[in-house]
Amino acid sequence: MSGGLAFQTTTNAGQTSYLPLLEPLVAVPLGEKFFFESRAAILEDFFPSNGKYDHSHFAGFTYAQVAFLASPRLTLVAGDYLLPFNVYNERLSPVWISNLQDSPLMSSIGLMSSASGLGGMARGKAVQTSKYSIDYAAFFSARSGNQQFGATRAAGGRVSLYVPAHRLEAGLSYDRSLQGPQPQHENFYGAHVWWEPKDMGLRFRSEFARGHHAQGYWIEADYRTWAFGGLNSWVGRIEPVFRMQQTFRRDNIVSDGVPLVNTQRADFGLNYNLPHNVRILTSYSRQFSSSGDHNIWETSIVYRYLFPAWKEKSK
Repeated sequence: MSGGLAFQTTTNAGQTSYLPLLEPLVAVPLGEKFFFESRAAILEDFFPSNGKYDHSHFAGFTYAQVAFLASPRLTLVAGDYLLPFNVYNERLSPVWISNLQDSPLMSSIGLMSSASGLGGMARGKAVQTSKYSIDYAAFFSARSGNQQFGATRAAGGRVSLYVPAHRLEAGLSYDRSLQGPQPQHENFYGAHVWWEPKDMGLRFRSEFARGHHAQGYWIEADYRTWAFGGLNSWVGRIEPVFRMQQTFRRDNIVSDGVPLVNTQRADFGLNYNLPHNVRILTSYSRQFSSSGDHNIWETSIVYRYLFPAWKEKSK
């Protein structure tokens, strides 16, 4: 049993909202070859409305999947899984991992309507040597209107190259929506670059995505110093973060989940990593667009918990 518990506040253009959030995750081995994993989200959103505060709530599964280890280079996944388009959706979306409270403005491009697919996926390492490795993921998703497991009929995948000596990863993604009449089928293209220099405490992450209606990119860097007693010293726990992002409209027919006008945004974060998996995240953002410029202030406290669901049987 694992997951994250967070309390988040956001002041956007002078309006403050509050969001308590619970993201539980369960990972269950089923013998030596099968593995079940699922994550859910439970939240209550309190926001200003007509001079007072209103609220809404949500509870649902983020994904629920079963994986089968077919061979050292192939894992088969079935169920409701996170779409392998770029890498933010799979790696950085959990509340206890992300460095900034908000996901990038363009992160919804290529993720269809629900960021998950319902069907099957094959993934693994196509090539692995001492100098580099090539990972792949390919999926097919069926259409589903189910409230808990909604999905769009689509197919696609991702291929990534990793160079361990330089801790450098680069990849390309492609999705195609197969829902509706043929002229409405859309293609989505993505690319990502991650770089984590060894023994520097610096991480560099970036993504680009292009769809039929919009495109955009984000670049993020965060740093923790080893110079004053390591990462667990009071100085090493300080983590400055910077993200630059832009979105561009190709038309105004469908939003693709991104702003309806060309938008630029700079995010400046200062996080503190407390002991016992507790993090305090603070950030200031300035957003620029033709619909108006405004400031965004955000603060959250996040606790990541992890414990076994039951004791291992003695041998």
